[in-house]
Amino acid sequence: MRAVIQKGKQASVTIDGQVTGQIEKGLVVLLGVTHDDTEEDAKYVAEKIVNLRIFDDDQGKMNYSLKDIEGQFLSISQFTLYGDCRKGRRPNFMNAAKPEPANELYQTFNSLVREQGIEVETGSFGEMMDVQLTNVGPVTLIIESENRKG
Repeated sequence: MRAVIQKGKQASVTIDGQVTGQIEKGLVVLLGVTHDDTEEDAKYVAEKIVNLRIFDDDQGKMNYSLKDIEGQFLSISQFTLYGDCRKGRRPNFMNAAKPEPANELYQTFNSLVREQGIEVETGSFGEMMDVQLTNVGPVTLIIESENRKG
């Protein structure tokens, strides 16, 4: 599982002119699922993201987590995170999980974040989405569940 995390404010997801999710202050997470991902991968990534200390304290140091600031969470499925661009000019998406298992793990991931007391807004799995974000900092990080295994 691969997540791109952006500290944001005033972020939203729109589908066909309809806002499906939006936050004022928190994290925007783009989540990709690969073939061998399991619920354990989702647990690892959800716990890691929610507890990352990337929000500023009174001295401007990154000391607070999403939980600490009672921030919001905008979750967006994104299979293109597993696009392989090493050969040719067209990305190969063979490493992205098939839609049904990917959606199941995406939904599990969102539930795991909610279980930690975080409000989760979402896009819509498999849909063409317009994402708007004011990235604060900018702060952008990548978490991969395969890193927990090695």
